[in-house]
Amino acid sequence: MRIEHDFLGEREIPDSAYYGVQTLRGKENFHITGIPISHARSFITAFGFVKKAAAMANKDLDVLEPLVADAICAACDRLIAGELHDQFIVDVIQGGAGTSTNMNANEVIANKALELLGHPKGTYDIVHPNNHVNCSQSTNDAYPTAFRLSLYIEIGQLIEQLGLLRDAFARKGVEFADVLKMGRTQLQDAVPMTLGQEFESFAVNIGEDIRRLEEARLLVTEVNLGATAIGTSINAPEGYPALSVKHLREVSGIPVTLSQNLIEATWDNGAYVQVSGVLKRVAVKLSKICNDLRLLSSGPRCGFNEINLPRLQPGSSIMPGKVNPVIPEVVNQVCYLVIGNDVTVTFAAEAGQLQLNVMEPVLAYCLFQSIEVLTRACATLRERCVDGITANPEHTHAMVMNSVGIVTALNPILGYEQSAAIAKEAFETGGSVIDIVRSKGLLSEEKLAEIFSAENLMHPRFIR
Repeated sequence: MRIEHDFLGEREIPDSAYYGVQTLRGKENFHITGIPISHARSFITAFGFVKKAAAMANKDLDVLEPLVADAICAACDRLIAGELHDQFIVDVIQGGAGTSTNMNANEVIANKALELLGHPKGTYDIVHPNNHVNCSQSTNDAYPTAFRLSLYIEIGQLIEQLGLLRDAFARKGVEFADVLKMGRTQLQDAVPMTLGQEFESFAVNIGEDIRRLEEARLLVTEVNLGATAIGTSINAPEGYPALSVKHLREVSGIPVTLSQNLIEATWDNGAYVQVSGVLKRVAVKLSKICNDLRLLSSGPRCGFNEINLPRLQPGSSIMPGKVNPVIPEVVNQVCYLVIGNDVTVTFAAEAGQLQLNVMEPVLAYCLFQSIEVLTRACATLRERCVDGITANPEHTHAMVMNSVGIVTALNPILGYEQSAAIAKEAFETGGSVIDIVRSKGLLSEEKLAEIFSAENLMHPRFIR
């Protein structure tokens, strides 16, 4: 054990630990989710970028001695490489606007830097968590900057998985291009279409959301590094904000820019609200697609039975042979979680007062969770469901030809009133639309064949 102190007193710290006294206090105070910040690995990586950029700027401005700055940078490189993440032990939801997280990073980096210099952990007179690692910074600019970098990384991973899912639906659109089926509105028979058109529309829909995510992702590239406590840059040397952001852009490879008004940027959470809103949009539309997959595969003998989802597991403890659409069901549930998280983000973003919003930890928790579960859900839906979907073309063709909805194609020729009378007779007698038209001698066989050919039903032309 080693003894560390802060202005509240002394505490024993395991000598193997890279974190220090303030991290220990944060761990003891916040038993909330049971999820440590180490779970968000990109967040820890982002802190490595932020602290390295700060050290580089402080070195350039002669605020830090080169030996200390270089040691801090080397320690940050270890974080960026994925080391020491297990030392980030504070609960992801915490009071203090993220101070415990920032100090966790400061202490781990300081002690790693000391080790690299050949000194024992805790010899903070050489490399100090506050004086050196946190130099020219505050939690109020370091934490949100790291948060934004992490969001940029995580959103990128979600975009990648959405792109793969879009492509999977597009492939099915090509595969099912000649499968005639009935379209439906209000769950009632409408007019014919192809199963390929239906799946292609899923792909297009997801593509639209990818573009919205790309737009929202750009919002988090504006950072307030150098704002320090409230945006006035107190305790930061002249030129530090622009220089630190320049270094941050270089070390992270992320196109960050410095906010034009650091006071506004320090309290504003609008970008998080926008990101969360787009995530909700993705969730709502993805859930709708999953609802459709469940409906289209319903049955198999007493439902739509237009498609077959991969049979993954027995679906009942009492009904032998039953198989459930478990993958669309689990994605539905993920989407409901994301929609609920958006409500929390909304309230948390609104809850700021004056020059700071202290609720960023719960914003981080919700946004990280939403992005993570959506990313996994997209991969699961593609791998375990969409790639294995097959069609039942004979069944879907028979349903079209037996439907009353195909009477709509007669409107330009026979008019709405006469077509409605044919539809009514078909409903009442159970007869087919084509047989009723034929029995009344309303159209020639050639015209019937032209109107009700599979090609015209799938890709209708205006026929009079």
